Amino acid sequence: MAAFSSSKAIVVGLALFVLFMGSSRAQLSIDFYSESCPWLFPTVESVVQSAISKEARMGASLLRLFFHDCFVNGCDGSILLDDTPSFTGEKRAAPNFNSVRGFDVVDKIKSAVENICPSVVSCADILAITARDSVYILGGPVWDVKLGRRDARTASQAAANNSIPPPTSNLNALISSFNAVGLSTKDMVALSGSHTIGQARCTNFRARIYNETNIDTSFVQMRKRNCPSATGSGDNNLAPLDLQTPTTFDNNYYKNLVSRRGLLHSDQQLFNGGSTDSIVTTYNNNPSTFNSDFVTGMIKMGDIKPLTGSNGEIRKNCRRVN
Repeated sequence: MAAFSSSKAIVVGLALFVLFMGSSRAQLSIDFYSESCPWLFPTVESVVQSAISKEARMGASLLRLFFHDCFVNGCDGSILLDDTPSFTGEKRAAPNFNSVRGFDVVDKIKSAVENICPSVVSCADILAITARDSVYILGGPVWDVKLGRRDARTASQAAANNSIPPPTSNLNALISSFNAVGLSTKDMVALSGSHTIGQARCTNFRARIYNETNIDTSFVQMRKRNCPSATGSGDNNLAPLDLQTPTTFDNNYYKNLVSRRGLLHSDQQLFNGGSTDSIVTTYNNNPSTFNSDFVTGMIKMGDIKPLTGSNGEIRKNCRRVN
């Protein structure tokens, strides 16, 4: 009996060891490339800094790439894949087409990283690092990025159309979209603060400024000057998502919401007499709380269904599979 118990214990122990090793391999870590690519972070930051110096808006665009990647089947670099004659990717999906940008900057980052450590760092991880650097360079918080993701070999236009909440979303739809990928309501409100930087196209806020009443009248008049009422006229004209400091990462986005100056319908939904008003009020009054919750949300978002271990690949060119 003792011998049987001992053997059983060994088997159970081995099973637990294998399970532990398997799970540890699947986990992301902040020092994943510390030996295989020790100069990764300064290399990425240098290219991001250069791109933002040339165009401050690019920081918001690079941050948005990470969002739109992670919300569609996880943080796997799938948004970066170009269409081919036999493959339709995510770039032409409704939330991305003529809207998501910064792919050329990602190409430059990938090229620079490949020069120092070929075939080591995934495009998915580059998006995660780039998002963090963009926030920090524009005055926001900094955090340790968890790494170890691998790149998808495919993408889904249908998933992109269905998974990314559009600017017409109401509060319940926003909460549901974020909950569907494991993010809480508080995460949603904090991560929406990414709209403290960047621009939006007239086509995405026209209905709000011409049809909605929960909006500041002077703000409406200002926005109408560059966004005609007729569909097809000035559709791509831009306006800042944050009226006050569109190239600085701060909490003015929430101040705008409290003043009924949210540019998108989905923005103002966060402060419109609903369940998230109190969170917006907190972030309006306490920028450090916003920064802390934003970092928490970004780390959680980066954990959405990563490919690790032997899954996926390390693309040499972010636009196509190897």
